[in-house]
Amino acid sequence: MISYILAVVCGIAVLCADQYTKAYIAANYTLAESHDFLKGFIDITYIHNRGGAWGMLSGYTWVLLSVTIVIMLVCIAMLLKVGLKNKLMFWAVTLVMFGGIGNLIDRIFRDGNVIDFLHFTFMPNFPVFNIADCAIVVGAGLLILYFIIETVNDRRRKKHISAAENSDNA
Repeated sequence: MISYILAVVCGIAVLCADQYTKAYIAANYTLAESHDFLKGFIDITYIHNRGGAWGMLSGYTWVLLSVTIVIMLVCIAMLLKVGLKNKLMFWAVTLVMFGGIGNLIDRIFRDGNVIDFLHFTFMPNFPVFNIADCAIVVGAGLLILYFIIETVNDRRRKKHISAAENSDNA
């Protein structure tokens, strides 16, 4: 039970940190302004992203809002079906949902713009991102891990059942 509570607290903390940092950047930086944060690793570059990942679907705010809402509904369905029985799934979906909420808030209250500000200086072509994006990526990674583990476990169960059936027939 404590793991589930911790996941929700972590999700809320991510959402608060995301919204705080976005408000701070918007109030203290001018658009396109950039400063070193960890020299040679990451800088703060204030941009508005009207698209999704890598700026895809730029300007299609209603499409992006609709996709986000559908993803949130899928996350809720996953939580209800599996998440309450599996801690890894619960953590994964919680991170995806709270990250999605962070960017959804931007799209709704900032004229379709998502504030991005984190930029890897050692990867100059990598897109600028934010804390919500980090939560979504970590959550998606955990979902992939969950499905890999479940696939391996299913194969082991089927192999065990098959071996048991073969020994019964012998």
